[in-house]
Amino acid sequence: MSLVKDRQGYLGSPPANIKKNKFMIIDNRAHEIHEVVVHEFRMGDVEDPILYAGEPLYKWQQSEQGQWVMAHALEAPMWNQMADHLTYGYKFVIRARLRDDDYLIYKLKWG
Repeated sequence: MSLVKDRQGYLGSPPANIKKNKFMIIDNRAHEIHEVVVHEFRMGDVEDPILYAGEPLYKWQQSEQGQWVMAHALEAPMWNQMADHLTYGYKFVIRARLRDDDYLIYKLKWG
């Protein structure tokens, strides 16, 4: 068991009401919703990992992929911090919820 609790936050303002439905009606059309890991990175054992994660999070957000995800995600993408037991450091994962049309474009463009 890890002594470090998993932490999470949002890139942008957190959504007012979080709904984790598999399907949603958007513009009178049913869409399947996909939760996708859009970026992940690791860092070594540092004193304040969230402070050090600010730069990679910001760089990703300013990249072409990050700007596209920020524009097309149903709500602000969420990041999670986890203990990386292999390197005794930390792993950060950014997840976004995309509707089926945007998910297809994302997968074709960035795999």
